[in-house]
Amino acid sequence: MKSILALIEKKQKTYAQLPFFQFLRDQNISPEKRLAFAPCAAPFIMSFADLNKYALRQEPTKDKIQIILNKHTYEDDYHWQWFLEDMQKLSFDYSLNFNEFLRFSWSDQTQKSRLLSYHLYEYIAQSEPIEKLIILEAIEATSDVLVSETQKVTEELSSITGLEYKYFGDCHCNAESNHNAYAEDVQKFIDNLYVSDKTRKRSICLIDNIFELFSQWTDELLDYAEAYQSMLSSNLAPDKEHVLEAA
Repeated sequence: MKSILALIEKKQKTYAQLPFFQFLRDQNISPEKRLAFAPCAAPFIMSFADLNKYALRQEPTKDKIQIILNKHTYEDDYHWQWFLEDMQKLSFDYSLNFNEFLRFSWSDQTQKSRLLSYHLYEYIAQSEPIEKLIILEAIEATSDVLVSETQKVTEELSSITGLEYKYFGDCHCNAESNHNAYAEDVQKFIDNLYVSDKTRKRSICLIDNIFELFSQWTDELLDYAEAYQSMLSSNLAPDKEHVLEAA
């Protein structure tokens, strides 16, 4: 398993250099504009709760790997609530009629956000517990990059607004670093797992595919943020028309 984890770490370092993360690091752009991608990310972020409950989790089980997976899904169960809180604090909690909501959520601009969820469901459904664990490790590697970068942005924004941003800030960042899977005994168990040649080959393909999907997602987030911010005035509080126009 150590070689698989090393591959994920290598992919993570490349992933962290994508244009979207360069955008998040650009302090010449105001922090609220750097977080303008948030509505576009909603389809995946909200569906990730279902991914945990209905794909990664399997109960009852006596499989040690599946027990680790189950524990992780419960730890991530409530993160979507932080996202909703942040959306309100970022002034994205607009009053939309139902058709406007549907049009935005299934627009071309959020296509990659939806497809990311669909493909991850497909991969997990076709996988054994050890492959699910590898998939989860890859997902978490991408999440760590996103959360670590948005945490820096929300630090800047909090100094302006005085508000706490849980999903994009310290709360989520701390939760990610305190997962049970990072406990010394659990990490040792994972590191020493035997991976057959067949599983290794399949896992390499899965990792490649997952990072490619997330890379495409970040391109979509960047496109949305740039389209959105170009329509913003100097007013900190945008309106719903900007969200719908960006979509």
